[in-house]
Amino acid sequence: MAELTGALWQRCVVHFERNVLAHVPQPERKVVAEDLKEVFSMKRRSTAESLAQAFIERYRDRFKRAVEVFAQGLDEALTYLDFPGSHQRHIKSTNVLERLFREVKRRTKVVGAFLNEKSLGNLATVVMLKMTEDWALRRCMDMGPLWAAVEKPAKVAT
Repeated sequence: MAELTGALWQRCVVHFERNVLAHVPQPERKVVAEDLKEVFSMKRRSTAESLAQAFIERYRDRFKRAVEVFAQGLDEALTYLDFPGSHQRHIKSTNVLERLFREVKRRTKVVGAFLNEKSLGNLATVVMLKMTEDWALRRCMDMGPLWAAVEKPAKVAT
């Protein structure tokens, strides 16, 4: 990750919940899943972390491995809370990326055999650019709040 130094890592919340629930017996998964969803439905990090701590306290003796997985991955799963509220639902899941990869796979299967690796790369790039255009036209996320959060105010000359 030398190319993206300083970039934040967001773990997909849906996959993270599945990883935790894999260590909970089937009859008890529904109740535990509800508690997990409550943690990740919060809009403020402090509230989510408080609920996460309560989750750990509640289940640490009964589902030790599930709680270990939860505690180890929690920080990466809550990264989305460091972004503006209007962006959170878009970045806490990998659904958009999974859809993009499915579309690239679908389009490359139609061609079947490529002359070389570059021709495959060209088609994949065109598919990704097309989807990027679609996203830009739909305006999935307003970038204004994000830019405002990262820009520093300019110094005023006196």
